[in-house]
This record gives sequence, structure tokens and C-alpha cells, in this order.
Amino acid sequence: MRKEPIPEFFGRDRKEFEELLLAEFPEQARFRANQIYEWLYAKRARSFSELTNLPKSLQDALAQKFSIPSLRCSQISESADGTKKFLFQLEDDRSIETVLIPTELRGERSPRRTLCVSTQVGCPLDCQFCATATLRLKRNLTTAEILLQLFEVERMQGQPVTNLVFMGMGEPMLNYDNLVRALRIITDPETEMLGKRRVTVSTSGIPGAIRNFAREGLNVKLALSLHAPTNELRTKLMPINKKYPLEEVLDAMTDYYRITGRPVTYEYILFDGLNDSPSDAARLATIARRVPSRVNVIPFHPIDFTHPTGFAAELRPASTIAVGRFISLLRGSGVTAVIRASSGKDIEAACGQLALAGRKERPMEIAVPA
Repeated sequence: MRKEPIPEFFGRDRKEFEELLLAEFPEQARFRANQIYEWLYAKRARSFSELTNLPKSLQDALAQKFSIPSLRCSQISESADGTKKFLFQLEDDRSIETVLIPTELRGERSPRRTLCVSTQVGCPLDCQFCATATLRLKRNLTTAEILLQLFEVERMQGQPVTNLVFMGMGEPMLNYDNLVRALRIITDPETEMLGKRRVTVSTSGIPGAIRNFAREGLNVKLALSLHAPTNELRTKLMPINKKYPLEEVLDAMTDYYRITGRPVTYEYILFDGLNDSPSDAARLATIARRVPSRVNVIPFHPIDFTHPTGFAAELRPASTIAVGRFISLLRGSGVTAVIRASSGKDIEAACGQLALAGRKERPMEIAVPA
């Protein structure tokens, strides 16, 4: 009997999962769907024979009908600082990168293990400072492929991930349905994966999607890739700003806070002589004070290995002195601001550096929401 495609089984949230199982096996009691759901997501079963509280006949029927997927890890690169970059092979032979960042924090009993996951193969947004942009978009990841990055890294490492950030390859809000479905599964209290306060979604700023996301009731953390305090500069760095000007995006972030009550984060990469002046700091402080927020100031990690051209080739990291001065100006203006530590630079796994060297694949066209 032909097995169903992966998205038809693995990767459904609790409600969808119950509907599917009851439709396929109407003779089964409703609670069986919850048992299977918890085996797959909470206990991470890798074969139906592991579902030991199910009748053997149901185990066999599931095995005949469906498959439990996995991601094949084809390469692991480890940094001197302990960061690990995983290259995962997908069913269609495309690849994605996922990064595990261990962090020792003062005052915490155990170190953080933050996983940076991807939501797309490539990205359509063409941000000038990001290596992934050079790949163009190949396709969206399925819900299963998003979840399996977390599952496979935890299995290979033998340790649970403590924090999850959707800051890998792709724009999460352009894979909205699969993003939301994955988050519902990950933050479901009965799967015992991660609490909402330990999950962050980063977006380049799609106002309609941000407002919809606020109404989903997920209440995870939201970060905006800002990187410039004016429309003119932000459009040069991030062409999506032409479609969604800064004012519209910031209004959507204000609505996110109003609906969820959750403070927001602004991510700001500092470039030498471009967005690191005192006047830039003053404009950024004005933005940050609109709603309770924090600013993550991020050192620029060059992407020379992608052979950038034009404006992208001119970007340079701000000096350590400039970074310190910028942070001081923000804090002096009443803004909570931190320097986000760089990890994995030596393996091209730092912020903005994810790209698949040597992969030349036909890009996919995707419509950016109006």
C-alpha cells in the first residue's frame, strides 16, 4: 500500500492530528490520536513498534499507511567556541543549515543551548548583508522539516535544546502556516518541548503577517530585523522596505505589543560609517521607546565567501569603539540595549552567514503579501 506523503501525517498540530487519525481509523477511540501524537512529538518515537501502549494491530496499520520521517545530516561543522552547524539533506535533495549555539550565562544553573532553525530553503528578500540571500528562494519547508531540525539535533547531541530561534535560512512570515503549526506543536504543554518564553521568531517586517501572528495566541517572542532607523537606508539594506516602509512595519510591531502584551526586540547590525552615528542612535532610541522593547546590537559578519557585489560588497563591520559608543548612547536614552555575542564565525555559522556553498539551484518565485 502506498504511504501518505510526510505532511499528511507527521507535522500536524493536535487538532489536525486527531481529525486525520479518526478519518483513517474510524473504529479507533478518540484518545488513541492523543496517544500517537504524544509518542511522536513528546517521546520522539522513530518507529511505530515503539508505540507500546497501542494495540499491535494499530501499530501495524499505522506502519502500512504512514511513515515517520527524519532528516539526514550530511555534515557537522564545529567552531572553536562550541557552536555547531548542521547541514541537513531534505527528501528532494535540497539542503538547509541549522545552528546550535551553547552559551554560558552568569547566574544560570545550566548553560543555554540555543538552536537557530530555518524555515525556507534560501530566501526571496535579498537583504544585502545576508549570505542566504545569494541563494534565492528554492521552496518553503514543511512543518515536519521545521520540527525535525529540533528533533534530530537533540537526538544527535543527546541533550535537550533550551531555547529556539527562528533566525536561520528564510523569512518565517513567508512560510506562515507551517511556522504557526510548528509553534503550536513545540509550545504545546503536553509535548514538553519548550515554553513560549524560550522561543523567538525573527522577521524582516511583513505588517499583515505580524498582526495575524499576534492574534494566534502563541505569545512567543517577536524580533524585527531593523538594521536602519530611516527608510532610505533600510531600503538599501533590505529591499523589502520599499514594499513595507518603516512606519507601516513599526505600527504592526506596536499592534503586536498591544495585542499580546509581550515586549518586542529590535535587531540592529552595525555597519561602519553607515548606521552607527550618534544621530542614528537617537533615531533608533525613538523607535525603541514606542513600546517596551530591547535592542540587540549585532556585529556585522562579512559574507565575502559569497563574493558579494555592488552595495553588499561595500559593507564593513563597525569598530569595537563605535559599537561601545552606540550602546552607551542607547542606554543613555533609556533603551535596554545589549551586544549580541557572535558565535560560529570560523565555520560561517554566525548571524547572516548561512548559505550553501556550491549549491546552484533554480530559484522559486514566491509572492510577497500585499
